[in-house]
Amino acid sequence: MSMEEHLRSLTTELRNEDTMNIDSVNTMEIISAINKEDLKVAAAVQEVLPEIKTVVEWALESLKKGGRLVYIGAGTSGRLGVLDAVECPPTFSTPPDRVLGIIAGGEKAFVRAIEGAEDKEEFGECDLIDVDLTANDTVIGIAASGRTPYVKGALRYARKVGAKAVALSCNKNASITEAADIGIEVVVGPEVLTGSTRMKAATAQKMVLNMISTATMIRLGKVYENLMVDVNVSNQKLKDRAISIIETLTNADYDHALNMLEKANNQVKPAIVMIKTSTDYDKAMELLEKAGGDVRKAISIHED
Repeated sequence: MSMEEHLRSLTTELRNEDTMNIDSVNTMEIISAINKEDLKVAAAVQEVLPEIKTVVEWALESLKKGGRLVYIGAGTSGRLGVLDAVECPPTFSTPPDRVLGIIAGGEKAFVRAIEGAEDKEEFGECDLIDVDLTANDTVIGIAASGRTPYVKGALRYARKVGAKAVALSCNKNASITEAADIGIEVVVGPEVLTGSTRMKAATAQKMVLNMISTATMIRLGKVYENLMVDVNVSNQKLKDRAISIIETLTNADYDHALNMLEKANNQVKPAIVMIKTSTDYDKAMELLEKAGGDVRKAISIHED
């Protein structure tokens, strides 16, 4: 099979029989057709939950060992990885180097396509060498088609150094899966616009990446109940959110919540523990350390 024939055989490249006449209908019909296709995405993601679970466990283990979660991809897929990575520090107070997003062609490729950046396997390998990839890391290679050489090269290098290698694609039996330890293949079907994988495929990829990072952070103790207790208080909006979280979880009034947050050096977790256990900052930090950063466990330790 030639390269062109192989490309045409991919589900992500097939024509969608339900949208053949999309250029001749009105606006409501266009957006209704898009919405109808989007409804298929969550169901497709549900089919790969077992694989996602495995990857969350790997990412969790990597971060616990001092390793990293590394996303790598080209084009839209690469941008989605970068987007998920850059949201982790403000949301979960993770150091910027713990969840990395790497895009073929470098940072400038985020806002402007860099032609040819994804065409060579060695480019993916080199970009992982540049971040000093180790066996403690988990690498998620992202490619809707499942055949991007840049991603395949990155995954092969990840396995070579002993890191966990994960392939995220939107085609069955994807080529990049062969280069990985596990493949997450979310088959969403042909796009509304043939081959435009920025649509359903990208939506599926974002959903999966959101699941992986969020579930990993929850398991790391960065969430109490369903609130972001490790939010980084880096601006007034986030400070207001932090105060609201403390109020909600402790029934403290605004002034008390603000006072305890400031006594806790703008850290939400110790502020909550201080109020819940009637202790000072040092004791709250001691409890959190014993609990591995888990607020619920810290409170339980004090009660015991």
